[in-house]
Amino acid sequence: MKRLVILTGAGISAESGLKTFRDMGGLWENHKIEDVATPEAWRKNPALVLQFYNERRLQAFNAEPNAAHYALAELEKHFEVNIITQNVDNLHEKAGSNNVMHLHGELSKVRSEKDEYLISDIGGGSIKVGDLAKDGQQLRPHIVWFGENVPLITTAADICSKADVFVVIGTSLAVYPAADLIYEIPSGTPIYCIDPNIEDNSIKTAGVIFYKEPASTGVTKLIDALLFFS
Repeated sequence: MKRLVILTGAGISAESGLKTFRDMGGLWENHKIEDVATPEAWRKNPALVLQFYNERRLQAFNAEPNAAHYALAELEKHFEVNIITQNVDNLHEKAGSNNVMHLHGELSKVRSEKDEYLISDIGGGSIKVGDLAKDGQQLRPHIVWFGENVPLITTAADICSKADVFVVIGTSLAVYPAADLIYEIPSGTPIYCIDPNIEDNSIKTAGVIFYKEPASTGVTKLIDALLFFS
């Protein structure tokens, strides 16, 4: 089977009702990003950060996959599919995808403030100041905040370097280091991009096929193209 590597961003989850930071005009649910999604915010006001992610976690827990998520899961019948997502929801998994890497963490999980490998899954639950991990340290969201390293980026780059087909869905490729993954793709690899707002010059690689439309309809066209040429 050919290896299909798919990089997804907030646009694919927006159709399931999960708002994106850019949709909010620079605010995320009325919060500045630096107030809720940075290590400095955590040190300054952990209660606010926990409240913010408790609300996001419950929203994601109650959200349902859309047609694009389900279609990508169906592609596993025809390809070896690896999904690398910038999203912190679990909608790909809910839809049935089996190989999903969360570059920026997962809302349903929390971890020790001191030990990034001491992780627990709490589903749609909430945590507060004073809730401790097994090592006695404060629990924090299992999220990669702005200004933190992305631990899985090297593994993601390795996956991309072995792609037979590469697909970008619902991301403007403006968040680094994830945006650089496209440059790990072998020369000559077919690249497809699905996003209603993407600019043709946003990907500095020749031969990209663009579907400038929402993920739910763009993925249908993608599948037709992939299966026709497979």
